[in-house]
Amino acid sequence: MNPRTEFFAGVRAELPLMVGVVPFGFIYGALAIQLGVPASIAQAMSSVIFGGSSQFIAAPLIVAQTPALILVLTVFFVNLRHALYSASVAPYLEKLSAGWKILLAYLLTDEAYAIAIAHFQKEGSAQNRHWFLFGAGITLWSFWQVSTAVGIFVGAQVPPEWSLDFALPLTFIAIVLPMLKNRAYVICAIVAGIGGVVAFGLPYKLGYIVAALAAIAVGFVLETRAYRT
Repeated sequence: MNPRTEFFAGVRAELPLMVGVVPFGFIYGALAIQLGVPASIAQAMSSVIFGGSSQFIAAPLIVAQTPALILVLTVFFVNLRHALYSASVAPYLEKLSAGWKILLAYLLTDEAYAIAIAHFQKEGSAQNRHWFLFGAGITLWSFWQVSTAVGIFVGAQVPPEWSLDFALPLTFIAIVLPMLKNRAYVICAIVAGIGGVVAFGLPYKLGYIVAALAAIAVGFVLETRAYRT
């Protein structure tokens, strides 16, 4: 297919997923304001980081004036899965220019990857398939920016006593539960939860990193044993 056809195919494929993305962006924007993140910083995070889970975690760390290194490491571990996405789509994009690769890497989110990899694996000419990922990614990016902005505006109008802090754990529960599809995932989630509680008192919110590393280590051991058997 030509670039235009591929681009709009990506847009159409991504649009149904916006039903879940828009409320997520709205909640992030409102919660960031409630936590005390300046509106300009909250919106900039959606443009620069462009990752919902990372932004939810980064917001309270910024308010707590967490050292930059700890903040970067926390976001890095949360977004580590994107390295796997990149490795998965790399064979389909290896002939692109560096400019295209940088752009698509920036737009490679969970939702964009899910529909793009399925499209890439279909039979047929792969010449213009990167336009599909671009269409899907730019659609998600646009909706994320707008929903964040609306959330920021609404959050600024909400009285402080109407605390939205409860939205943060509820949002992550909603994200994690559908992913617990087997015993290994459940065990990793439990380990992360216990690790977070045990390490809660560590300074600079280091409990996030400790919990993530503990869950990753347990997951690695479980997957290694499963592979050997």
